Amino acid sequence: MSRGEIEEIVDRETRAWDTQDVDLLMSVLHPDMVWPWPADQRSLDPMTWILELGRYDHARWRAGWQELFDTHRLIHNRRRIVRVELSREGDGAFAIVDIDTLWRHADGSDNHWSGRTCKIYTLVGGEWKMITQIGTFEPPAAADQASLLHSTGNRERSQVDRRRGSRG
Repeated sequence: MSRGEIEEIVDRETRAWDTQDVDLLMSVLHPDMVWPWPADQRSLDPMTWILELGRYDHARWRAGWQELFDTHRLIHNRRRIVRVELSREGDGAFAIVDIDTLWRHADGSDNHWSGRTCKIYTLVGGEWKMITQIGTFEPPAAADQASLLHSTGNRERSQVDRRRGSRG
């Protein structure tokens, strides 16, 4: 399994939001997915998180996302993969993705998703599926990020990828 496969599923999800294609979005999700949401971008403490959607239910989740698409206009959807990490066994992975997605409701109100997410994937029958997503969180300040990247030497690949050699 490669970094490229994880980037593809992140990109597929991005295309689903961009095109408001609910079926494409559903193709990314694992049937056992649970999607916790922090109360806000600064809620790093899981004690404050909520489960707005419950466990994955194809019909319910599809209807909910379709309602978003039917009632909102996508203003912008900017996403950048910051890091991809694959398990040694090649059957689990996560992607850290910075997002800035702005939806505008027909009544003029905005629904803004902005911050850093951790998308967690599992390999099932040769296909990657997102089993959960944590965030969005406010990413560390730019100075803190630069310091972290400089100290780890991690600009494009994770430390584990460098130790093992590039997987994608």
